[in-house]
Amino acid sequence: MEYITEAGVLDTTAPKILCCQCGAVIDPNPANMCVSCLRTQVDITEGIPKQATLYFCKGCERYLQPPGEWITCALESRELLSLCLKKLKGLNRVKLVDAGFVWTEPHSKRIKVKLTVHGEVLGGTMLQQVFVVEYIVNNQMCDDCHRSEAQDYWRALVQVRQKCENKKTFYYLEQLILKHKAHEHTLGIKPIHEGLDFFYATEGHARKMIDFLTTALPCRYQHSKKLISHDIHSNIYNYKFTYSVEIVPLSKDSVVCLPKKLTHQLGGISPICLVYRVTNSVHIIDPSTAQIAELSSTNFWRYPFNSICNPKQLAEYIIMDVDIIRDKDRKAFPGQGAISNKHTIADVWVVRASELGMTENTIHTRTHLGHILKPGDSVLGYTLADSNVNDPNLEKLDATKIPDIILVKKYYGDRSSRKRLRNWKLKHLAEESTHINTEANDYHEFLDDLEEDPAYRQNVNIFRDPSKDIPVDVDDIEDLTMPRITLDEMLDDLQIMDEEMADAS
Repeated sequence: MEYITEAGVLDTTAPKILCCQCGAVIDPNPANMCVSCLRTQVDITEGIPKQATLYFCKGCERYLQPPGEWITCALESRELLSLCLKKLKGLNRVKLVDAGFVWTEPHSKRIKVKLTVHGEVLGGTMLQQVFVVEYIVNNQMCDDCHRSEAQDYWRALVQVRQKCENKKTFYYLEQLILKHKAHEHTLGIKPIHEGLDFFYATEGHARKMIDFLTTALPCRYQHSKKLISHDIHSNIYNYKFTYSVEIVPLSKDSVVCLPKKLTHQLGGISPICLVYRVTNSVHIIDPSTAQIAELSSTNFWRYPFNSICNPKQLAEYIIMDVDIIRDKDRKAFPGQGAISNKHTIADVWVVRASELGMTENTIHTRTHLGHILKPGDSVLGYTLADSNVNDPNLEKLDATKIPDIILVKKYYGDRSSRKRLRNWKLKHLAEESTHINTEANDYHEFLDDLEEDPAYRQNVNIFRDPSKDIPVDVDDIEDLTMPRITLDEMLDDLQIMDEEMADAS
């Protein structure tokens, strides 16, 4: 309709009507009601529950996402908001405009979500409404925590064994597990004689541990399963799986006698060799020629052998004289394998430290440590001439080809002084499941190996010890030749303090 105003202007605007409830002037709409009256008459949130329940597991701090999945959600996080919205059944009948949390006390077991929805009512009228949904958090134990509390909670077991007197390989394995977080899905770790037991809830997690062990250390494994229960109606079988892993019975600084067939495969290396490193393969070196070889897990189990001397039998010797063998003279050595560029062959004359000053007879031997030894140094080695070794491979060798002494490594002084100057530390597994004895000789030998071999500690996380003072002056260091780990190789240990402790400090 067109109206002529008093000023003579043509008014073409839409006419106004009165609200049928309160009589207010409004624009025409199918309901003939204003927005205020429309909200009192129509509720677009009808059918949407204003209360719901969330199930929370106190053991693993996860929420239940129906039908049977447990997810980790922080308070007032996007994941928790998504979980809350999925619990509302009638939310698909309206358009969700906005959603957010309303603050509640964290220990109140209540979570409130403020929702803004948009819906169409009464023949095309659009209405927007805001309401709050309250969620009650109930405690419920998840299946994983329920199995852990039961007596037979595990479904897969990984048994790691090493038939060796020295445990340095296990200390190295523990650091690899911590660095790569291979124990993330482990339910428990139980130390037993000659090894460890890792318990898992599923077979898949145990297989991941097996894959990690086979790539970290030379080992082999066997698989078995035991039937626990069988449902004949649904044809469901319940098994317990066991993996038995055997690590090579060798450790760093051990002396081995190789089988004859294996020496030919390794380039004609001497049967008497020294194990100078154990990583994903066994690294051996001939002390008399510096010929090196890597022994894979497959080759070892094809031609198995044991160590004839272990680090517990090391004796201290004093270097009396050193004669370096030049490269032109090394060509006369037998063997076609690779020669180490990090070692130097030398003829040395030594005297046992306990007999120093009591005898003038020196013992001659050939060693690969010519690059670090000088007259007057202390060195650790094995006395094969006085050892009673029962090994079938050693008995087949000519007695003239067996060296009297094999020097292993340089001796840098008393272990207590090295321990006092050590300003770094290593992390261990959980205290209740750890097998580490930090006062054992094997453990301190492992720490010494980390200091002396930079390549050996590349796969180990080393942390700075805040309780030890770091020498800032050269005069503060007692022995400059003693191997040390630099600050660049250390990590800062993360320490989370409570607010009260931080304020007090």
